[in-house]
Amino acid sequence: MAEKFVFDIAESLLKKLTSYAYQEVSRAYGVYEDLQRIKDTLTIVKCLLLDAEEKKNQQYALHEWQRQIQYICSDAEYVLEEFELQDKRKQVVKASRSTSMKVRHFFSTSNPLAFRIKMAHQIKDIRDRLDKVSTDGTKFGLTTINVESRLVVQRREMTYPDVDASSVIGRESDKEEIIKLLMQPHPQGNGDGDKSLCVIPIVGIGGLGKTTLAKFVFNDKRMDQIFQLKMWVCVSNDFDIRKIIIKTINSATDSIFSSASAPTSGLIHQENINNLDIVQVVSRLRQKNSGQKFLLVLDDVWNEDRANWIELKDLIKVGAPGSKTMVTTRNNSMASMMGNVPPYVLEGLSPKSCLSLFVKWAFKDGQEEKHPNLVEIGEEIVKKCQGVPLAVRTLGSSLFSNFDLSKWEFVRDSEIWNLKQKKDDILPALKLSYDQMPFYLRQCFAYFSLQPKDYTFLCDDITSLWISLGLVQSLNGRENLESIAREYIDELHSRSFLQDVNDFGSFCVFKVHDLIHDLALYVSREDFVAVDSHTRNIPQQVRNISIVENDSLDNDLFPKSRSVRSILFPVLGVGLESESVLDIWIQTLRMRNLHLENFLELLTFPRWIEDTTDTLETLIVVNCPNLKNLPKCLITMSRLKRLYIRECPLLRRILLPSDMHHLTALEDLQIYDCPELYKNYQPQCGKYWPMIAHIKSVSIEEPSGEEE
Repeated sequence: MAEKFVFDIAESLLKKLTSYAYQEVSRAYGVYEDLQRIKDTLTIVKCLLLDAEEKKNQQYALHEWQRQIQYICSDAEYVLEEFELQDKRKQVVKASRSTSMKVRHFFSTSNPLAFRIKMAHQIKDIRDRLDKVSTDGTKFGLTTINVESRLVVQRREMTYPDVDASSVIGRESDKEEIIKLLMQPHPQGNGDGDKSLCVIPIVGIGGLGKTTLAKFVFNDKRMDQIFQLKMWVCVSNDFDIRKIIIKTINSATDSIFSSASAPTSGLIHQENINNLDIVQVVSRLRQKNSGQKFLLVLDDVWNEDRANWIELKDLIKVGAPGSKTMVTTRNNSMASMMGNVPPYVLEGLSPKSCLSLFVKWAFKDGQEEKHPNLVEIGEEIVKKCQGVPLAVRTLGSSLFSNFDLSKWEFVRDSEIWNLKQKKDDILPALKLSYDQMPFYLRQCFAYFSLQPKDYTFLCDDITSLWISLGLVQSLNGRENLESIAREYIDELHSRSFLQDVNDFGSFCVFKVHDLIHDLALYVSREDFVAVDSHTRNIPQQVRNISIVENDSLDNDLFPKSRSVRSILFPVLGVGLESESVLDIWIQTLRMRNLHLENFLELLTFPRWIEDTTDTLETLIVVNCPNLKNLPKCLITMSRLKRLYIRECPLLRRILLPSDMHHLTALEDLQIYDCPELYKNYQPQCGKYWPMIAHIKSVSIEEPSGEEE
């Protein structure tokens, strides 16, 4: 699933190559033409990546080709970082009045002539490698695809209304609740003359059984008594109003035929309306549905454009009073937009129903009675499905008529995202929701994979992380990034990716469903790794790592590559105990982002922080109640752009007042719930305020309980 991340990395690198700052630096060092050639070739490669996404399941070699592109982009980023760092060094030397510093700079590898020679070799290497992968791409038969069309979105198979009611397990009560809604008068209607359309949304994550429930209701005999017409339309990704109306007409025709007596001679002719324009098909719909009390199911709706929905709704409300529309969707906000009754939020199956469903898919009829030991393991397996029927079916099907105990134990002990997935299994089904997300949300979503399952997220923590990584952007440059990031949270919640959301006003917490966490791991497994006791290998190209268990730290485990950009320690007190391992490993990295959180006993920073001074751009320190000082090496972090400090009550100052001017790159400083820092750096009146007043963005909040 790394293909989207390769594309995103290539796009990020292109933005840097086209930025004014990098173009000016490249001209200053005489490499402008070389970097422009890299940019041109990378643009072609990025377009080839779009075609590779469509063909990724056909050739394993394509995956290796994409991996090579990722390596090249990482090395190119390293080269650009070297130019930026060299420019910083040049500014420091120029600003310094120290002759000895200037002499040391002349005889070091940072000497302009030596630097140019070194970088020229590296740029030529990247250029040659990029030319080769571009040529290799055409050998695979790839063609360039317009980037405006973006990455291909996998489409769900079209659904149909037929279902064997005896095969539906655990949804009887849900069916009855929906039927009650369908039998009730329109809650916003005004009697028999009412012409508005009652829309009942069913909402829930992918694989929960929304379509199955809709079929279950649709085929109940009571529906035939209530509605003269029943129509089923699978909408899916393409919300084309004309196509939806044509499908509605065809379904209405089928409904009339099925309710009528069987014809005595041949099939009844069904008019071909595919060539009619929108005016003509609307006319046909009115002829078909006028005066008829109908039930219309719009299955698997993804449309988020309210104007499109209102237009469709106005066109289809041509039936008799009491007509109803039932909609299935994964998106809460879409359900609220379309429905005029509260959405029916579908919950997971009970453990008992899950086990019954699992047995149905894992055994032939009666076989389970001969294998009680396997059924017992099955009880453990279904727990990881969290009540999601498609997950139960996925795991049950994988074990069908397989009585090898070791195979069952393997499935029980493995994470779902590590198990082989077929096209219609749970993670590909959930990935449809991921593919539908806009680019900025996909990037943010991947970071959920760095926390353990059942982790309680604090909105401020995850949004600060997104902001620090540059994932939150203001379109006009004036919007508040924290507000935008909170909108991202709301949008993910609306798309059914978050659960147990509790907003307490001053702070908000939420969790991620276990299967959604599996999805995050599934789509990001080569770029994001949460290191625990089960981790046996870390990919060489990994870019983001979190440490979630202390006993997982083994020096041989960590990759000796410069690809790692971020390290997180999200679990209370976990990670820093193995300082010797981190000392050795972090020396090899060019780490940009460090997030230290919940280290209650931390008195001073670990020694390995000194190895990050040339590259660190973001430092986040949260809930370290015994920390008294930030590291002295902070003074040498010439690239530090963002410094976020929260819940560190003993911290009195960031640096010595005379040293603050060394943090020339610092543009975003946040201090929350730090009473001593607040006193000293309080805007306008703190004694150290003049030392930070020049910083572009400063947010210092008065600690709770400090008001007089």
